[in-house]
Amino acid sequence: MTPAPLLVLGQIVSMQLGSAVAKGAYDDAGPVALAGMRLIFAALVMCALVRPRLRRLTARQWRAALALGVTIGVMNMAYFSAIDHLPLGVAATLELLGPLALAAALSRRPAHLAAALLALAGVLLLTAPGGALPALGVALGATAAVCRASYVVLNGRVGRLFDDWTGLAVALAVGAVVVSPVAAVTSGAAVAAHPSVVGPGIAVALLSSLIPYSLDMAALRRIGPRVFGVLLALSPAAGAGVGFVLLDEELSARQLCAVALVVAAAAWSVGQSRPVRRTEPVASSRPRPRPGSGEHCPVCLRAGGGEWTLRSRHHTSEGEAEYCVSPGGCLVVLLDGRIVKHLTAGRNPAA
Repeated sequence: MTPAPLLVLGQIVSMQLGSAVAKGAYDDAGPVALAGMRLIFAALVMCALVRPRLRRLTARQWRAALALGVTIGVMNMAYFSAIDHLPLGVAATLELLGPLALAAALSRRPAHLAAALLALAGVLLLTAPGGALPALGVALGATAAVCRASYVVLNGRVGRLFDDWTGLAVALAVGAVVVSPVAAVTSGAAVAAHPSVVGPGIAVALLSSLIPYSLDMAALRRIGPRVFGVLLALSPAAGAGVGFVLLDEELSARQLCAVALVVAAAAWSVGQSRPVRRTEPVASSRPRPRPGSGEHCPVCLRAGGGEWTLRSRHHTSEGEAEYCVSPGGCLVVLLDGRIVKHLTAGRNPAA
C-alpha cells in the first residue's frame, strides 16, 4: 500500500504540472476557459470509467457529493484566475492558507500546532506588505484558500461515504455544471477561435483534476485533514520548481525563505504523525466500512444494507473519530473511516 505522504506528493506534482500547462495556454484562452475545460473533460473521463449508478445513492451521499462538486467548481475558477496574476509558487502558497488554518484548528498537541503555525508563518512572510503582489491576485488566492479548506473536509467525507469512486465522479460532474456556463459566456468565443487550446485543456483535466483529486481521496481515507493540510505545504516548493523550469519564473530571497518554512513544517508534521494503535482489529478479510453503503455489516457479516447510524463525531489528535451503529446492529468506532473498535450486536460488554 502506497504511503499517504507519497500520494499527497504525487497529487502536488501533478497539480503544478497542470497549472503550468494551463498558464502557458492563457494567451489563447483565459483562466475561466481552462477551468471549465479542466472540469468538463475530467468529469467525462471519470464518469466513463466509473459509470456511477445514481439511483443507488442515499440522500446523505448526494448531499456530500453535491457540496464537494460546488466547492471544486468555485475553487477552480478562483485558483486559475489567481495564477493569471501571480507566479505559480506564490499562488500555490496563498491557496495553502485554508488547509493550514484547518490544520491549526484541528491540532490537539503542541507539536502539531507548531508545525501548522510554522507553515502559516511562511505563507504570511510571502504575502505580508512589501511583497509587491497585486491585490486582485491575493484576493483570488484567498478565495481559493477558503475553498481548498472546505475541499479537504468534503473530500474526506465523500471518501468515507463511498466504497468506490462514484462520489468523486458525481462531484466532478457537478463542478463542471457550475463552471461551464460561466466559461461558455466569458470565453466561448476565444476557444472557438483557437481550437488548438482543447489539447492543453485535456492535459490540464488529467493533471490538475482527475489524477490529483483521486490521489487526494485515497490519501484522506488513510490520514486525517490535519496531517493532510500540513502536507499540502509542499505545494509552493513544487509550484516554484515547476514555474522556474517550465515558465522561467523567479522567486526573491524572501519568497524562497517562505517556501523553505512551509517545506520544513510539512516534514515536521510527517515526523510527528504516529500510526494508530488499534484494539480489537477487524479481520483483514472483511470489507472496510463505509457509512451509508454496503449490503452486510463488516463486523458480524450479517445481511442488512442501509445507512449507518451516526451517534457522535469528534475531532481528535489522531483524526476524526465517529461512533456509529452498523447496519447489523454492531457498535463501531471509526477513526478517519477505519474501524478501530467494535462491539458485536448482542454481545455482553462485560464479556
